[in-house]
Amino acid sequence: MNRLIGYVGEKELANMLEKDIKALDVINIAFGHVVSGRVVWEHPECCDAIERIRTIHPEVKLVLSIGGWGAGGFSDAASTLEGRETFAKDCVALVKAYGLDGVDLDWEYPCMDFAGIDARPEDKENFTLLLQGIRKAFEQEASGRYLLTIAAGGDSYYLKNTQMMEVAACLDYVQLMTYDLRGSFQVLTGHHTSLFADQTDLFDPCVEKAVQAFYEAGVPRDKIVIGAAFYSREWEGVPDRNHGLIQHAKGPVPGHPFHVLTADFINKNGFTRYWDDEAKAPWLFNGERFISYDDEDSLSYKITWLKEQKLCGIMFWVYEDDGTHTLVSHMRRELDKESL
Repeated sequence: MNRLIGYVGEKELANMLEKDIKALDVINIAFGHVVSGRVVWEHPECCDAIERIRTIHPEVKLVLSIGGWGAGGFSDAASTLEGRETFAKDCVALVKAYGLDGVDLDWEYPCMDFAGIDARPEDKENFTLLLQGIRKAFEQEASGRYLLTIAAGGDSYYLKNTQMMEVAACLDYVQLMTYDLRGSFQVLTGHHTSLFADQTDLFDPCVEKAVQAFYEAGVPRDKIVIGAAFYSREWEGVPDRNHGLIQHAKGPVPGHPFHVLTADFINKNGFTRYWDDEAKAPWLFNGERFISYDDEDSLSYKITWLKEQKLCGIMFWVYEDDGTHTLVSHMRRELDKESL
């Protein structure tokens, strides 16, 4: 399929470049929310942007992503049949009201009260029932087939708390958030979005392992979308050994958008770019600060690999983090290359 999917903040829709709009197959608009059991997205100012995007690229799919980090309401809404039916009806109403092509659920995460969101053990089954209800509601609409997708955590905790075989059966595809695989929750430096594992890394999270785990859990390969990061994860107080890779740091610090990395960090201001040929991932180090990120080289390897594996495609978070406006075009070119 070789789909290119991008998450775009609702406020950024109007600022998208024409070349980037034409490069994308799906635009996930971030975010709608669940408030008091209802799915809410009240942005009439986006209508002009949606119309412009449709004019530039009539074939692009526009999908409302619901949720995001720290966005609650899912567990309560999904806990009853009435709540699930209301949720599904709201999804139908929103896609029709804004002329969209479907919804994407970014529930982070079922059964887990991260960031203080509501959660309960029954989320595992209720998540499946919620998605099945949305699919049923979509199929009852005569106006065409709507997309139904999810953003999934790229590690075992997500699989433990979901019924992926049943979930995948009612989805068009599953987007693996194969970024933030390490970051604010640990002090050991390393790649947060690498294609392969570095064998010196005992934690060794990577795209390849996430894809295999979801495949073994029942998700067909042609329904798996891998993730790319347009931002960095960073650590400070890193020992000056192995150029900072796989070292115990003082702690994590906030990362930067790709355009800031390009302007101020990549081979600038004391930082040197290094390449892990085993993991197929770059990093930056200045003797004290370690920076993990995706760039054109790592994206090329990801795309070559996903085509070899016959996956559905690749998505990225998030469009506005690449003010250089180079990564989307690069990914499109790589996806369109003839396989050898």
